[in-house]
Amino acid sequence: MNPEVAAPPAAVLAIDGGNSKTDVALVAADGTVLASVRGPGASREDYGTQGAMRILGDLVRQAATRAGLDGPRAGVPIASHVSACLAGADLPEEEAELTEALLGQGWATSAVALNDTFAVLRAGVHRSADAAPWGVAITCGAGINCVAVAPDGRVARYLALGMLTGDWGGGLGLSQHIMWHSMRAADGRGPATDLAAAVARHFGLPSVTDVAIAVHQGQLGEADLLSLPAVLFAVAAAGDTVAGSLVARQAEEICLMAVTAMRRLGLSSEGTPVALGGGLLEANDATLLAAITQRLAADTPGAVPRVVDIPPVAGAALLGLDHVGCGPAAERQLRDAYQSTPREPVADPA
Repeated sequence: MNPEVAAPPAAVLAIDGGNSKTDVALVAADGTVLASVRGPGASREDYGTQGAMRILGDLVRQAATRAGLDGPRAGVPIASHVSACLAGADLPEEEAELTEALLGQGWATSAVALNDTFAVLRAGVHRSADAAPWGVAITCGAGINCVAVAPDGRVARYLALGMLTGDWGGGLGLSQHIMWHSMRAADGRGPATDLAAAVARHFGLPSVTDVAIAVHQGQLGEADLLSLPAVLFAVAAAGDTVAGSLVARQAEEICLMAVTAMRRLGLSSEGTPVALGGGLLEANDATLLAAITQRLAADTPGAVPRVVDIPPVAGAALLGLDHVGCGPAAERQLRDAYQSTPREPVADPA
């Protein structure tokens, strides 16, 4: 950058780009949140890289306006660094492609795009004075994913492309299993479960068969089905065996991903942070979290699980502050800002 040109007014432009929604924040070097904006999903899988950049561009302009900034304009960046954690960035080459595309927008002088699970990890792990953040993160929203980072920077991750790559659960997967068990209970192929009646009540229909027909006819869609885990948790809490088995299986899969990632990196379990994020986990269902805690205690004694208490966009912002060399005081300021702001209720697992 030309040394005569003033430094950009924001240190970090943080982006958490999901399938169903996108959060953008402009953050100063001291951790002050200058502006934040929420908009629609901007996944490259749905819109392509350039389509995603167009959606992000609208949100960035809104954030700049809210922060009172003159930009972004050609040759005038609004931040020193873009830190983007994006759904659909599943391979290193996809992260590289998105990083290049972000640099091409002129919003900042540097950029890094990562899979959105890295935002959960950074949100859940505090930076110490003498070491970069490390640990394990599980995100269980519409899908499920896990990443682990060792103290020396080595990374273990999964493809996380659904059933194709060995994944089980997440909001969409659980919803399919909820319907599977409900329908088999209704037509006699499977054991009785209160899920069948609860699903019908949830959608205001006479029976779970009517729910299946509504999905088949396009009257209910994937977004509607993503609301079913809340039904599952309620039925499981009431003691239903089938619902309880699904919650237990989800806990098992979450722990299996975390434990396997730790073993791949040779991490000692003692003191290893395990950040739990995504809609399913942030719903704080007591049965699910208890099962996760018990399983981790048995398989990795000394690991420290905790549900993240700041949103993923704050994790992306913290990664950006790390990149530009801001210290612990900026992290504290940012965390305080997000913890003092009520988060929107978790309406679905996205």
